[in-house]
Amino acid sequence: MSQIEITLPDGSKKSVEAGSSPLDIAKSISPRLADAAIVAKVDGELSDLASPIEKDAAVQILTNKDPEALVVYRHSTAHLLAAAVVELYPETQLGIGPPIDTGFYYDFDRPTPFTPDDLEKIEKKMWEIQARQLPYERIYTQKEEGLRKYSDAWMKCELIAERAGESFTEYTLGPHFIDFCRGPHVPNTSKIKAFKLLSIAGAYWKGDEHKKQLQRIYGTAFFSAKDLEAYLKQVEEAKKRDHRKLGKELDLFSIQELAGPGLIFFHPKGGIIRKQLEDWMRDQYLKRGYSLVYTPHVARFDLWKTSGHSGFYAQNMFSRMELDDAEYQLKPMNCPFHILIYADRQHSYRDLPVRLGELGTVYRYERSGVLNGLFRVRGFTQDDAHIFCTPDQAENEVVNCLQFAIDTLTTYGFTEYSAELSTWDGGASGKYDGTPEQWQLGENALRSATERLNIKAKVVKDEAAFYGPKIDVKLVDAIGRPWQLSTVQFDFTLPRRFALEYVGEDGKAHQPLMVHRALYGSIERFFGILIEHYAGAFPVWLAPVQAIVLPITDRQSEYAGSIQKQLDDAGIRVAVDERNEKINFKIREAQMQKIPYMLVVGDREQQNQQVAVRNRKHGDLGVKTLDQFLADIRGLIDSKAVAE
Repeated sequence: MSQIEITLPDGSKKSVEAGSSPLDIAKSISPRLADAAIVAKVDGELSDLASPIEKDAAVQILTNKDPEALVVYRHSTAHLLAAAVVELYPETQLGIGPPIDTGFYYDFDRPTPFTPDDLEKIEKKMWEIQARQLPYERIYTQKEEGLRKYSDAWMKCELIAERAGESFTEYTLGPHFIDFCRGPHVPNTSKIKAFKLLSIAGAYWKGDEHKKQLQRIYGTAFFSAKDLEAYLKQVEEAKKRDHRKLGKELDLFSIQELAGPGLIFFHPKGGIIRKQLEDWMRDQYLKRGYSLVYTPHVARFDLWKTSGHSGFYAQNMFSRMELDDAEYQLKPMNCPFHILIYADRQHSYRDLPVRLGELGTVYRYERSGVLNGLFRVRGFTQDDAHIFCTPDQAENEVVNCLQFAIDTLTTYGFTEYSAELSTWDGGASGKYDGTPEQWQLGENALRSATERLNIKAKVVKDEAAFYGPKIDVKLVDAIGRPWQLSTVQFDFTLPRRFALEYVGEDGKAHQPLMVHRALYGSIERFFGILIEHYAGAFPVWLAPVQAIVLPITDRQSEYAGSIQKQLDDAGIRVAVDERNEKINFKIREAQMQKIPYMLVVGDREQQNQQVAVRNRKHGDLGVKTLDQFLADIRGLIDSKAVAE
């Protein structure tokens, strides 16, 4: 047998026979490594442990310490789910079953709806199959043969017709299950140690509401029972914090069926919170050298042709409107409008950077199957800003944007976050715009900015926007969930499409660099994140009602009214519960509404011109004068404290 050379992650070389598998290589290194192996990477590509290696290659054995191994592990668990369904319900047709950030799902076409009892049966069957230690076997099938073989399986035929080359790979799991799949997978079912089926939902085939509705089973899987248990506890806590549930209970927002899905109505209490978010952001704009702008909600369709959105973003745009002079389009983005403001007059290098900021509402057509409360909507307001600068200003502008992002997170009580730097593929695919020089400038500016701020940014290759590199910041909420939030992006395309210029020191025209920047992402989504992060108990400065006066009897009504007026005059958002109810009932109701402070007043408090202060978290804080209470709450509001 001929020999090939394997390069290991530490740079060492190993000579093995051609046709050796990654598992063979793992065994030759250490039996413990072979036992822990989940999947391999061969020349940077994920590979089954059993796949033969025929030429010199770089090989890495992935274990449960590697995030990519967890993705493969979850994909294999999705196949285990499908195998159990087919064994229990042979009439079921298979859709797709990918891994996702929180686990996996599988889509099924079955005449009878799945029930919660079915989930229990399926999960039990999954454990039975797992105990059989069945291998995930990869086989190659010719495309024409596959189409004939699956002629009665409409989803498989459609996928094979669309995605398969002359031949394609399938994976088997026991005698009953085979599916069109690229893989890779774990070696056998014994590797799968901890999983749980979570829920059943409807899902349109390929996410298209015009196609058939399928049944989707969600599940999750972890390498250990301990990790699974911790995640399930997080899921239970997340259910309590669900912004859709709390939004209704606290009367913050609604989605009205008559108006249509994905369109948010902010109720008075939600409107107060939104005002605080917007006021803070606009104040920060002005403090940090941004100019506030306001732009229309629609524009002639020609604008979107010039920007390129009519081509690459058409599927996310609402239908055009015919007006008397032209076709008009609801805006899916604010950037072309800011460009028109910049281009409205000539700029010198002395004018730059020009920072234009707006809380601008945009409209994007999202399929109904992906709409999700405040998190995925069709109309939303972005805290959008666009910076036009010279090349030598770019790095400082990115530093300022990232510092702004960090300040935003800390203001709202987020102390943990991560960052990702998305770069291009060097131009190999042709899918990215801009010159190599522009990409180098943009990527270097982003990388240097993270270093200056001591931000560890994970580099994600070939994940940039087509128009330039970007940095995304992800926050971690109170129960450990990551959320994509702020983004800073370079754009080489729009300045060229709109022929933007500034006059340089040399007196010649130059094209400015353009930086897109959003920190909340959108008001709606950020609002939803805050609801869940705080479990509806907003910090005092954000709370729609900051204090409520609770008279014990009708005798204190006039005194309660005077307290309300004094607090109102001091700028405190205050209410009075004048209902003829017992004081414990009023306190409980205020707690349910998550009002930060309750001011109980009875005969003694009225006589002494005091209030008995209760806090929603800490309970009884004792009797205080109104001036003392005002000083305390004013301090919390002015400092924007997140703890009481």
